[in-house]
Amino acid sequence: MTKIIGIGNALVDVLIHLEDETLLQTLKLPKGGMTLIDEGQLTAINNATAHLQHHRATGGSASNTIHALASLGDNVGFIGSVGDDETGHFFRQQAEARGIEIHISTVSGMASGTATTFITPDGERTFATHLGAATQVVPTEEFPSIIRQQSSSQDILHIEGYLVQDHHLIEQLLRDAKAAGMLVSYDLASWNIVAADRPFIQHLVADYVDFVFANEEEAAAFSGQQYPEEALRMLAEQTSVAVVKVGKRGALGCHNGVKAFAPGLVRKVVDTTAAGDFFAAGFLHGWVHGQPLDRCLDYGNRIAGEVIQVVGTQVTADRLQAALECS
Repeated sequence: MTKIIGIGNALVDVLIHLEDETLLQTLKLPKGGMTLIDEGQLTAINNATAHLQHHRATGGSASNTIHALASLGDNVGFIGSVGDDETGHFFRQQAEARGIEIHISTVSGMASGTATTFITPDGERTFATHLGAATQVVPTEEFPSIIRQQSSSQDILHIEGYLVQDHHLIEQLLRDAKAAGMLVSYDLASWNIVAADRPFIQHLVADYVDFVFANEEEAAAFSGQQYPEEALRMLAEQTSVAVVKVGKRGALGCHNGVKAFAPGLVRKVVDTTAAGDFFAAGFLHGWVHGQPLDRCLDYGNRIAGEVIQVVGTQVTADRLQAALECS
């Protein structure tokens, strides 16, 4: 069975519902974006939100995708790092409970990474991320030995765009994965990260990536094109499989010049946290099981449609599997 290995920031999400956008403005956090914060900023956020209700769940973009794939019964693994603390133990236990093959390093003297996730009434989520031990991801000398354990040329490395901030690390990881014969799946992750590092990300997609996932804002930041169809065309020129998610309208895809569209599903939006991550899981699940492009897009829509109906990422395996059975 094809294995999908995720690599990324091992984070625990701390989810907070807001009544309006005032606190985001006070904390200078761009709505819908991901902002890296230091310990001082984390303390300020904790103080400003101490009176609000919190909910905790495993997080990290690639981790979310792998957790969803595990729930769908796929053969998966995850590579990342946590601190030697209760938060890190929580992350590890959740992965083990879902049957994920873990390659998680424990970094002494550093706190595990957290992503404070602010959810506004429209369901949009805004991240303030303190990476902590997650920045260690994996020692580059250990990564080749991990991926050499994979036996199929169809195995996939799924990598999150948040790692792009360490140019040397992400390019080395992608180079090693390709040398091992793996396919590479890359989620652009956040429009502000793409906008800040566009030339380098374009280089990665063109030279290493087989699957690229983007939402409308990320696709526009990557391509400079306002319309999703044009952005998809430019993405598809760089890679084998390109996907642009267009929110509730659905998703566009292109594989080696052949385009497809899957309409969105009517769902009540409670929290959009991990919607893109779960979409990638649905799409990749369809792909490794030999489904055509339009069905893969539909699978992505269906799995994303389940996670947006709950707070955080805690969707039962039965619920995810039932969503695909109805397709």
